[in-house]
Amino acid sequence: MPLESLASFVLASGLAVASVATAATAPIDPASVQPGTYAIEPTHTRVLFAVDHFGTSTWYGDFTHVSGTLKLDPKNPAASRVDVSVPTDSLSTTNAVLDDTLKGADWFDVAKFPTMTFTSSKVTAAGPGRASIAGDLTLHGITKPIVLEARFKGVAGPNAILKAYTIGFDLTGKIRRSDFGISKYRATIGDDVDLIISAPFERKGD
Repeated sequence: MPLESLASFVLASGLAVASVATAATAPIDPASVQPGTYAIEPTHTRVLFAVDHFGTSTWYGDFTHVSGTLKLDPKNPAASRVDVSVPTDSLSTTNAVLDDTLKGADWFDVAKFPTMTFTSSKVTAAGPGRASIAGDLTLHGITKPIVLEARFKGVAGPNAILKAYTIGFDLTGKIRRSDFGISKYRATIGDDVDLIISAPFERKGD
């Protein structure tokens, strides 16, 4: 590649990256986000859980390959709806032996219950860029109501890297694992579980 062409390529690439970075950090009014139907972008979606371990540490697990849809109406959050599906076999703790144990019959029993789902039933605005999302969590074959606290994270694209108009949310919540029939070692390993979710959604249409 000629030197002049290489310099032009480097400059163009730098400008594209700078443009993406600026778009990602610019403040966005949540009410100005495009309404419509969105799909979870699974590559960068994280579903984590955190649980006390013998009172000496906090142990984390991670699920991937998440799918789902969001019907978003920024000007009327109550009309919004979200559905999420998580394959339980995707569980990872960075410890392969523990992963196999947790996937077994005494814990998540992924062979019998391969999917965890959340379906919203009510979305309530809780301040600028924030909402409480009530819904039903189905885990280990048991369905219980839970509430997730959502915080609008931002919007980006479409651009050279993100090919679709993309919005993102961070969500947190709490459950008791024994409510869902996962009660092994409850006396020594915490029953209360923190849920931590970070999910980008790509706009698909109206």
